[in-house]
Amino acid sequence: MNIVEHTNINNDTAAVNNAAVRIIIAGGGTGGHIFPAIAIAKALQKINPALELLFVGAKGKMEMDKIPEAGFEIKGIDIAGYNRSSLIKNISLPYKLVQSFFQVRKILSSFKPHAVIGVGGYSSYPVLRLAQSRNIPTFIHEANSLGGKSNRLLAKNARKVFVAGEGMEKYFPASKIVITGNPVRSILSESVSKENAHRFFGLSPQKKTVFVLGGSLGARSMNEAIAANAGVFKKNDLQLIWQTGKDFAARAAAIEEENSNMWTNAFISDIENAYAAADVVIARAGAMSVAELCVVKKAVIFVPYPFAAEDHQTVNAMALVNRGAARLVPDANVQSKLIPELLRLIENESDVKELEKNIAALGKHDADIVIAKEILENINNNIGLHK
Repeated sequence: MNIVEHTNINNDTAAVNNAAVRIIIAGGGTGGHIFPAIAIAKALQKINPALELLFVGAKGKMEMDKIPEAGFEIKGIDIAGYNRSSLIKNISLPYKLVQSFFQVRKILSSFKPHAVIGVGGYSSYPVLRLAQSRNIPTFIHEANSLGGKSNRLLAKNARKVFVAGEGMEKYFPASKIVITGNPVRSILSESVSKENAHRFFGLSPQKKTVFVLGGSLGARSMNEAIAANAGVFKKNDLQLIWQTGKDFAARAAAIEEENSNMWTNAFISDIENAYAAADVVIARAGAMSVAELCVVKKAVIFVPYPFAAEDHQTVNAMALVNRGAARLVPDANVQSKLIPELLRLIENESDVKELEKNIAALGKHDADIVIAKEILENINNNIGLHK
């Protein structure tokens, strides 16, 4: 086994040649793929300001908005994933896959990348597959504790596979694995006082606060449980910051009108304030949420999304639960068990502190720089550039 682990990287950006290098970053679908991709892109630019970057994502998906908002160009391709709930919607998949390869061929021929990075999501597969057929160096970032199917298929011909933690040789060639942790949004490095964070939401810094983080697309079962127990928060003198996702936003806003102890929104852009204000977090267990919670050192109750591919959110959550770094309530029991578990935890200060200590030990703060340096050094060697 030849797995490389990076833990303490010198962030001196002057060491890497500032030559014009072109890189494509492919993938998306959810914040768990998009935000690490943006973090990697910013780290690449920090190291090499002359770098040319292009994102490729799926038309109609979240990345088509979030990537331009972050200041990067993105090209959309016509591709969709397998629909488990409606088989008839899968009839067009073969056509879309073929169409996407023609679109990717045009993008590669026009942009002429020196490397392609895949961050997961079904839009990454045709981009990396075609790049590999043209001998363009490819790199994979696997955020989850369970290797995605596309990434497993692509790993054999990739230069490096960057992973969050140990045990990934079950899915990828051990010689290509680099343990880096998951890149997190740069805003999490900003220092926000608890008092200012509460002020941001119009809440009291003297009261305990729960942050419900349903993920970038929301979480219906969690939202329903919170909505049904809105009165419990007021009865127990608790405050609530609630990221609902767009589908539940209107209903949550109506509940907020009747409860001055809560703040709701479909999506929280200034998420550093929500983390700083929170005493306990309730969250899905997507890879990005897990990585961020480790970095911000928060006590968390995970409610894994049960229909994630191969139940990978449960795998993500259990990696922390088994280390005494988180609690877990199965989605099937969320209505009956989430609020009692929350009340038991938030009322026990020693348990909260123990979770905070254990989750802090798992946080990795420099994954974006580690990944960017590995990629640029590999490209430099490949195209004859020298430091």
